[in-house]
Amino acid sequence: MTAAAPSVDGRTPLAATPRPDARVRRARLRRRAVPYLLLAPALVLFGVFKAYPIVSSLLLSLTTGSGSVTRGAGLANYRRLLDDPLFWTALGNTGRILVVQVPVMLALALLMAVGLNAALVRWRVVWRLGIFMPTVTGLVATGVLFAFLLNTESGAVNKALEAIGLSGVDWFGSGFWSRMAIVLVLTWHYTGYNAVIYLAGLQGIPRELYEAAMVDGAGPVRRFTSVTLPALRPVLLFTVVLSTIGTLQLFDEPYVLTRGGPDNATLTVSMYLYDNGFRYFDFGYASAIAYALTLIVSVLGAVQMRLMGERE
Repeated sequence: MTAAAPSVDGRTPLAATPRPDARVRRARLRRRAVPYLLLAPALVLFGVFKAYPIVSSLLLSLTTGSGSVTRGAGLANYRRLLDDPLFWTALGNTGRILVVQVPVMLALALLMAVGLNAALVRWRVVWRLGIFMPTVTGLVATGVLFAFLLNTESGAVNKALEAIGLSGVDWFGSGFWSRMAIVLVLTWHYTGYNAVIYLAGLQGIPRELYEAAMVDGAGPVRRFTSVTLPALRPVLLFTVVLSTIGTLQLFDEPYVLTRGGPDNATLTVSMYLYDNGFRYFDFGYASAIAYALTLIVSVLGAVQMRLMGERE
């Protein structure tokens, strides 16, 4: 075995072994790298299928033209939005549906949840399944179903109204009633979903709060307003924001039921976006509509969280 060469001063050098602190640093680096390696596939997929389309559509909103022939337009598409009466019509229709449908649906969902949470209700599992079933029904199938039910001449709803002495409603020939038809479809489809969420929130409220309120002499209404509603504030905020976003993005139901008619009375922002993008192939303007809708959703969500969020 060859001996180590002596140094200049005559002493034998130590073997070239890594210092302990260097090994510790390398081990720490490996441990820190493991989470990023595990996240890498998800980050790559997010970048390819989420971030890239978002950035591309933003750049596309700054162009004009149809198909593959486009040119830079700056903010022209956004200025066009401000002067587009059809866009404001679509936004107004969406807003009218929103201010009616969301409060009615959430109020019904809360009443259903309170009823199902009552100890006297029998077969609660069956009732929960029954109210949740409309949620899993396809939106297109729901629209086709209600198109038959609300048919002016032979629909079951008008037949039922006539059976009790009321006149039938021209559901799809009147602007007001066509919007109410969409409200009816949305309420039927999503009330059970929100009721199940409220039911989970109700079951998480400690019984001691209700017992203390009863000891203080609070009746059912007082307990509901002073105990139930404050305890459900985070759940209420979640459902209000989620329902608002969903209604602002409304597309399937009016597209199947009314195709935006009569006379654009049920044209929504998402339908107008679709028409510009896939009927007229004006992708730049359609992208501008999408970002305008995103801004509206963000502002409304922030306002709702400010008004309904937790207070110190």
